[in-house]
Amino acid sequence: MRGGTSKGTFFKLSDLPERCQVAGKARDNFLLRVIGSPDPYGKQIDGLGNGSSSTSKTVILSPADDDSHDVNYLFGQVNIAKPMIDWAGNCGNLTAAVGACAINMGLVDADKVANSINNSTDNGICEVRIWQENIGKTIIAHVPVYLDAQGKVQVQETGDFELDGVTFPAAEVKIEFIDPVDSSSDMFPTNNLIDDFDVSGCGLAADSVKATFISAGIPTIFMKAEDLGFTGTELQGDINSDSELLAKLENIRAKGGVAMGLFKNESEAQTSQHIPKIAWVAPAQSYDASSGKAVNANDIDLVVRAMSMGQLHHAMMGTAAVAIAAAATTQGTLVNEAAGAGKLTEVRFGHPSGTLLVGGKTEQVDGRWQAKKVSMSRSARRIMVGEVFVPEDAF
Repeated sequence: MRGGTSKGTFFKLSDLPERCQVAGKARDNFLLRVIGSPDPYGKQIDGLGNGSSSTSKTVILSPADDDSHDVNYLFGQVNIAKPMIDWAGNCGNLTAAVGACAINMGLVDADKVANSINNSTDNGICEVRIWQENIGKTIIAHVPVYLDAQGKVQVQETGDFELDGVTFPAAEVKIEFIDPVDSSSDMFPTNNLIDDFDVSGCGLAADSVKATFISAGIPTIFMKAEDLGFTGTELQGDINSDSELLAKLENIRAKGGVAMGLFKNESEAQTSQHIPKIAWVAPAQSYDASSGKAVNANDIDLVVRAMSMGQLHHAMMGTAAVAIAAAATTQGTLVNEAAGAGKLTEVRFGHPSGTLLVGGKTEQVDGRWQAKKVSMSRSARRIMVGEVFVPEDAF
């Protein structure tokens, strides 16, 4: 399925080989071979991946464990070059496909789906409550449905909603991330909205730069574009072809992971490319997106670029968009400052493929910052349904 600006293989847990229905080496080896990793050529020719972090993904869905949710969602980010699947975080883009896939797999109660139809229009919105197992959070997907000619409720996939980074329009799926930050912890793990971040030895002009460390959606390090020697309007070709620059950004990311308390040292941080993410922000400015589409500074609040699995993302990761929304709507962060430093409830930011509108609500509870809800619109559709063949000795 395509979800947002990502694509991945979706499995129903009970359809996996029995020994792969539990966490462990057998499951990981099976899924690695499905996707075509590890691949020293970086193309994943011998699997269903497509040689990019946005398409090297897998999802396992299963019945919900409690009545307050409809489906359990487990995400794995498959490393392209290494025999490793990172189960540490969520994929916000593929989240957009989870509700639709759960309905199609029969994991959502049939009566609930049927009752979402407005009989006067033969269409409606099915609210699918998702339990995100990786991060232990609730996500609500508002999935459009319709009644077909045979009287069966179907997921509405076609539509006129355009999402920058996706070629064709589709039906809009609204996503709400509920309490994306653990209520027992601070959204800002250092207890600061802006930190003096030690980047000595990373090859920057200064040994210390300003940074906002946030854990919302996915742990993310926000820095000023200018402190990295960037403008904030970079495209993939500007970053991903420069191995020295990529190594510099990876070193900064590893240092940030330690500063956020995610890892004991930088060596440990480099074993997980999925978290934290590193991103840079700058005030709104005009530029040409990767498609050639003109992005006008007057139409956006700021520009943001983010790295995913060691590469500049072609658009924006959904989980990073959650972090952007939470940080932008919290006055005093670098992201909020780049967006004009106002009291904001939503922002439209520019990314390499175009723009995205996100909303957020943050507040302080007992002295700790919390994101109560973050929302965005995405789209999703099935690419194919079928069988995948995996050599038995792979798992």
